[in-house]
Amino acid sequence: MKEYEVVIIGGGPAGLTAGLYAARFGLKTILLERGLFGGQIVNANEVHNYPGFPNGVSGMDLGQLMYDQTVKFGLQAETAEVTGIKSNGNSFEIIFDEETISTKTVIIATGSNYRKMGVDGEAKLNGRGVSYCATCDGFLFKNKDVAVIGGGDTAVTDALELSQHCKTVYVIHRRDQLRACEAVQRAAFSNERIKFIWNSVVDSLEGQEKLDNVFIKDVKTGGTSSLSVSGVFVAIGLIPNSDLFKGFLDLDKAGNIVSNEMMHTSVPGIFTAGDIRKNSARQVATAVGDGATAAKAAFSYLKER
Repeated sequence: MKEYEVVIIGGGPAGLTAGLYAARFGLKTILLERGLFGGQIVNANEVHNYPGFPNGVSGMDLGQLMYDQTVKFGLQAETAEVTGIKSNGNSFEIIFDEETISTKTVIIATGSNYRKMGVDGEAKLNGRGVSYCATCDGFLFKNKDVAVIGGGDTAVTDALELSQHCKTVYVIHRRDQLRACEAVQRAAFSNERIKFIWNSVVDSLEGQEKLDNVFIKDVKTGGTSSLSVSGVFVAIGLIPNSDLFKGFLDLDKAGNIVSNEMMHTSVPGIFTAGDIRKNSARQVATAVGDGATAAKAAFSYLKER
């Protein structure tokens, strides 16, 4: 059985940064990613809020640059899906692709997936008017009409943020009242740029090269209508990629991994970073910071032992 000092699960910005730091610390490290290196950021047409790129950078290019830098410093990175993790005394066994390896520490950076609406046109127009991150993409819709889907804190906060750039922000919510906290609601109701469409859900999205129309269904009457907007921001929740760790690590009610400020989880020797972590800001910049912190914490843990 191959032995490592660090195994990193997940190859998004958090995992790649952890790999970069672990490799530079001289630790024998392997990173396992089941999909594309770079994580969800590769789906972004342009990233404008990551330092060092004043003119923006495509998510695919940013992910590739991060990957190239990590392997340059000697990180072993493989495409593989982890299917099991076991504690074995002072080490851990990681199972993937019918192979088992042993490691002294683990950094979990498996991230989360945006909850999709599951309507016609959503996948086709992803990145061409459909977005799941107002902070990432709101700037692209300056002086345009957009819609936010959802009624919780994230959706209403997104609407407030978008109102700073956009002409009109429509909030489409399936109920007749918001779930957001009272302070956020007050701010939204007093904002002249934010309009509410109650008791409604998105039925489908229309557009060829870009989003043109949103078709809306009234959940009470069953009637449909259309709304012409340039962008739709879906804010109906996140699904943490944490099923593998249920019963093994402490998770919050939403399924995020509970950790302290140094990325230590409830199990000594296991650390976490990025979107999978409870209270993550879910931004590339914070994921990178988490990854560096997790690698440093793993190094200290190994040194102390």
